[in-house]
Amino acid sequence: MTGITDALVTFLHQWLSKEMIVFIVSLLPLVELRGSIPVAALLDVQWQWGYIISCIGNIIPTPFILLFIRPAFTYLKKTKLFANLIHKIEKKSMAKSGKIKKYEAFGLFLFVAIPMPGTGAWTGALIAAMLDLRLKYALPAIVAGVLVAGFIMTVLSYGLLGFIH
Repeated sequence: MTGITDALVTFLHQWLSKEMIVFIVSLLPLVELRGSIPVAALLDVQWQWGYIISCIGNIIPTPFILLFIRPAFTYLKKTKLFANLIHKIEKKSMAKSGKIKKYEAFGLFLFVAIPMPGTGAWTGALIAAMLDLRLKYALPAIVAGVLVAGFIMTVLSYGLLGFIH
């Protein structure tokens, strides 16, 4: 776990169940299920529940990002406080959009499914929204990608961490 994730888990463990901690971590941008499944393994949550909870938590923000991020960014770019930050986020996201532009829904699926830093449902949904991919294509691709990434992370986390414990 990263220092921030470790501190968050330690803090939340005082009040919440292990499963609720996994759920909250899976909702977080950048961390997503790539962080929540290892957290589940370290907290001794059964692998099936770690997978299910992490996937659900990671999927929940997706339709909201797809539907509302462009209007939100348009508004925030008009403010002095957030304009530079939004431009940086857009630039960084679009730099990762090559395969998605080329292969559209399948590229989006692959982008989300391969659990690497900077990929995932949040970034995939942001790129899909910026590329104006239709919700009916983008959402299933992202959900499928989350399920595959969750499977990969579950095998890695519970398999590798199982040997460590």
